[in-house]
Amino acid sequence: MKFIIRLFPEISIKSKPVRNRLIRQVRQNLVNVCKHHGISVNAYAQWDKVVAIFDETITKDRAITELSRIPGIHSFMEVNEYPFTTLDSLFDEIKDVVGPSIENKTFAVRVKRKGQHEFNSQMAERVIGGKFKASFPNKGVCLDNPEVLIHIEIENQTAYLSGEKHLGIGGYPVGSQGEVFSLISGGFDSGVSTYDVLHRGCRVNYLFFNMGGTAHEIGVKQESYFLWDRFASSHRVRFVTIPFEPIVGQILERTHHGVRGVILKRMMMRVGSLVAKKFDAEALVTGESLGQVSSQTLRNLTHIDNVCDVLLLRPLVTADKQDIIDKSREIGTIGFAESMPEYCGVISDHPNVCPSASFVEEEEAKMDSDLVQKAFESMKVVDINDIPKDTTKLKTEVETVSELLSNEVVLDVRAPDDVEKAPLTVEGHEVITMPFYKTASDFHTLDQIKTYALYCDQGVMSLMQAKQLKEKGYHNVKVYRPSK
Repeated sequence: MKFIIRLFPEISIKSKPVRNRLIRQVRQNLVNVCKHHGISVNAYAQWDKVVAIFDETITKDRAITELSRIPGIHSFMEVNEYPFTTLDSLFDEIKDVVGPSIENKTFAVRVKRKGQHEFNSQMAERVIGGKFKASFPNKGVCLDNPEVLIHIEIENQTAYLSGEKHLGIGGYPVGSQGEVFSLISGGFDSGVSTYDVLHRGCRVNYLFFNMGGTAHEIGVKQESYFLWDRFASSHRVRFVTIPFEPIVGQILERTHHGVRGVILKRMMMRVGSLVAKKFDAEALVTGESLGQVSSQTLRNLTHIDNVCDVLLLRPLVTADKQDIIDKSREIGTIGFAESMPEYCGVISDHPNVCPSASFVEEEEAKMDSDLVQKAFESMKVVDINDIPKDTTKLKTEVETVSELLSNEVVLDVRAPDDVEKAPLTVEGHEVITMPFYKTASDFHTLDQIKTYALYCDQGVMSLMQAKQLKEKGYHNVKVYRPSK
């Protein structure tokens, strides 16, 4: 099974050395992707295309699926190859293959020719088309909108008969435009922004700031692996996790509520810059979109940019939310985004959309100066190919209840501000407050004879923290979701 692969049109206008390099990259990426998926392929590059010959054990649908997901490929056709001597002999070779398809239909022949021949492309189209018209029952030749289009390429002494044309995803081949780290959270935006930079040829590593426990991390790893496996498995990359709960805790406890979101992003950029430099990546990628939330106004984006020591890419900066959601459906990440618990532990009450730089810096100065370095030093790095081993572990189940037993204690894991604004009281039960960012580290100080029902407003943080405690070996926990 043989395919002729056409490249992204922007590649064809590059200088000859650049075009040749990109064509070779597409060819090598194709080989690497097939190797990752256990597919045998022989591929070779020509000056304007790549030819791929798949093993006979691979189905046509499987080959089409893989080719349609490789960045750098604009379109591809299945082809049959024939030795070429004359137009008459070529017709004799292909008539039984093509003839039945034009019966009782209009058709046209398109010929592309390269090399030295005694005819041009238009003459070849007329000769071969006339022979098909005379040899098979049909409704005649229609040049504008034929029901059947016969594609033939004649290159020196070889002819190629093309089948149905399939579209690829275009873009540049992965690895051709440098290496980046994408800040991945599991939501709609970060998944789509990651795809966008993959599509433009970047080799994407994944950077996750863990503020929600092991359950959230596993979900983000699954989405990251999905994106890599589907669109970029030509290159081995890293998944880096940064424990961020200590930073979140100090933001909530020490900084002004109006700029907490901006400070959180600035801290991410500082740590992310260190990670990028350590692994020689040239940029960070975020899913930020102008005006989508308070931390993404022009003023606040400028504050975030000012602390980033590497190039910061925002592929979605002018995208509408609905367009982002539609794109996530197209690339297949919408299921992850819809089921992913949305972390909203660092929110601003009456956020400041245009704070001064001096005010943001003053608030940041209230935090420990070594937080960034400590977060960087605590990072965990795994090879993207090893993620299935992590994410297929037995999922931790946590009981969720709407009513409590007589001896159970409620553990309120909300942020201090939320507790202060709406203190929780549960008749007949003790309520202990322990912010989510301290639950994992401080839970051991509680009386372990008792059972604790974790509570938060939306039930997201309480569930993630309960799962994390279960994974640490504490089985005296559940989630409390009172009936409204």
